[in-house]
Amino acid sequence: MKTLPLIGAVLFALAGVSAASDSQARERSRSVERDAHGGQVSASRSNARFDAQRQRRWQTDGHGQASIERDARIEGAGGGSAARTAGAWRNADGSAGRYRSASMAGPRGGSATTAGAITRGADGSVAGGRSTSATGPNGGTYTGSTTLVDGSVQHSHSCSDAAGQPVACRR
Repeated sequence: MKTLPLIGAVLFALAGVSAASDSQARERSRSVERDAHGGQVSASRSNARFDAQRQRRWQTDGHGQASIERDARIEGAGGGSAARTAGAWRNADGSAGRYRSASMAGPRGGSATTAGAITRGADGSVAGGRSTSATGPNGGTYTGSTTLVDGSVQHSHSCSDAAGQPVACRR
């Protein structure tokens, strides 16, 4: 008779452990595909705090041309999210380039995006640029742009308050 409450307490404790494990369950997956001229890898992960996915793809043609692309996404349980994409390529004539972009959103408002690319021509010339914009949770904004052409870099930016009025950008 005295063991019955003890058994009940142990069963209750084990049920709590099982429930905690179920609420914090994790899932993972990964896939890989390859051949002589390319392939891809995909992975995903999920748990009580976030869901995330990422991929990578590549290819070559056997004649000096190749490319790769990567992307990833994550979404938080609290509402925030982020994503990115990046890639690069090379051609047989010596030209090449790369690009990247990213975006994010906060769980209490606010967001940002950025994107850019740079290329090298077969003649050795280089050109590229990047643009960025952000909005704070209070509605203030930043917009900026940077360009590179033949060794000359130009940058411009602007900021505004929640009412859309121009304000000085903080450093």
